Amino acid sequence: MKIRIINKSPHKLPKYETENSAGMDIKAFINNNITLKPLDRTIVATGLYLSLPKGLEAQVRPRSGLAIKKGITVLNSPGTIDSDYRGEIGVILINLSNEVFTVKNGDRIAQLIIAKHTSVVWEEVEQLEDSPRGSSGFGSTGI
Repeated sequence: MKIRIINKSPHKLPKYETENSAGMDIKAFINNNITLKPLDRTIVATGLYLSLPKGLEAQVRPRSGLAIKKGITVLNSPGTIDSDYRGEIGVILINLSNEVFTVKNGDRIAQLIIAKHTSVVWEEVEQLEDSPRGSSGFGSTGI
């Protein structure tokens, strides 16, 4: 499937690193380094703009390596880019570590997943059908 993209950064387009990768790394496109102190958050520009077909969304997710090694994650994970959005992709990063972290131009800051979604029409009812699970939740099937 082809998706229209504008890349205003000097960085290569996001790509799948392996044949079975679900996500593509996206990079920071910034003029100056961004310093994140513990619990600081910021929006990091990417220079990328998408035109997604109806029925698709782009999800911005954390990179596992940044999360485990540096405590850096995507705050609104997953961030959703709707098919009718035409602005620049920005990534909301937060530093959950106890150390200062610096984002530099070209750093891989998140991953992008293209996914199908369904739009629904609500049918308001007075009662739902029974199920074996019922209303049990929040750990009711085990830890």
